[in-house]
Amino acid sequence: MSSVDESQPLISHLLELRNRLLRCVICIMVVFLSLVYFANDIYHLIATPLLDAMPKGATMIATNVVSPFFTPIKLTILASVFLSVPFLLYQVWAFVAPALYQHEKRLVYPLLISSTVLFYVGVAFAYYIVFPLVFSFLSGTSPDGVTMATDISSYLDFVLTLFIAFGVCFEVPVAIILLCWAGITSPESLREKRPYIIVAAFVIGMLLTPPDIFSQTLLALPMCLLFELGVICAKFYAPKDENNVNSDESAVEK
Repeated sequence: MSSVDESQPLISHLLELRNRLLRCVICIMVVFLSLVYFANDIYHLIATPLLDAMPKGATMIATNVVSPFFTPIKLTILASVFLSVPFLLYQVWAFVAPALYQHEKRLVYPLLISSTVLFYVGVAFAYYIVFPLVFSFLSGTSPDGVTMATDISSYLDFVLTLFIAFGVCFEVPVAIILLCWAGITSPESLREKRPYIIVAAFVIGMLLTPPDIFSQTLLALPMCLLFELGVICAKFYAPKDENNVNSDESAVEK
């Protein structure tokens, strides 16, 4: 009987996980079906920064027969996932929340919200600030006699890489808070390592962006500023061990 009783919580957790995953898939499908009619318009919106920077008369091309159809569809699927992120994170939160202590819930909930907002801000920063500068620079460096004609599939892969790079790099404050809360490091230790972190930010900018000084700097500078923001915010979160001690003490008092 004991083995049966122990297996029941596991089965219930698996059923709960299945239901959460199904809700995530349904949400993405609903968003995709709502957007698929506008797939070409969505791609044109993403391609606008390049189209505006291209020389007069230049256009984008499709080197594959099926690219004009599948590339906008691929972008629409990714956009559906992107727009569904708040709901997806809520499902993750709802699944793990029952296993968290109260002080952990107070930490995780604002971090989920802030990480989502920071990711969106990073993507918006790349689209509105970085893309126009980068594409203007790249289009202006084309040799004489060379017509700029970018393949639509290659362009999509390029911008998605930059979207992910900027979105992830804008999560620096969340990463710092988690590291400090877990006791791996401290705000004081991070301040002492500031010169090395600044150099690392520019190295990351060099590796994740096109080989031009504008995009590298536009990624490195926000990372440095977000690092400072993360260090400031980390001071308000006690290390994990201290939180556990406080919770244990309160439990004993009760």
